[in-house]
Amino acid sequence: MSLHTLKTIQKLPITLEQAWDFLSSPGNLKVITPPHMSFEITSGYQPGDKMYQGMMISYNVCPLPNIKMQWVTEITHVENLVYFVDEQRFGPYSLWHHKHFIKAIEGGVEMTDLIHYKAPMGFLGDIMNSLVIKNQLKNIFNFRYKKLQELFGAWPNEKEWMEFETM
Repeated sequence: MSLHTLKTIQKLPITLEQAWDFLSSPGNLKVITPPHMSFEITSGYQPGDKMYQGMMISYNVCPLPNIKMQWVTEITHVENLVYFVDEQRFGPYSLWHHKHFIKAIEGGVEMTDLIHYKAPMGFLGDIMNSLVIKNQLKNIFNFRYKKLQELFGAWPNEKEWMEFETM
């Protein structure tokens, strides 16, 4: 069973504070998740809450049509206006560790997501990653990329950047 990595980078023409305000609100996860996944927070969050270290969030999501799963993540690290980390405590992956970095650049912000994940079921999970999971993650992050551009504006001449790696 392999450890897989997904890295994405996106630039947006907004301030660091605007980016942090949006990204540090768990309620906005639904906004940047494809509608077909039926994302719904079930506990650990009230409207207006901002994330904090130790925050546990439970939600339902449909990774495949008509397959509803519960997912519980913990916010394990937060450095205001710099980064935060969410880790799966219960859910579809054997391992899910997602770092969100934000930094100010001339004219806006650069956001980098670095995800390390392991599919369940050993070598069968690696096969599923090749056939389904990797493409599904790419589609989710493509949706997010476009939604953030729709909400905040596109970076001039930016090309979408996404990289997968297996260790």
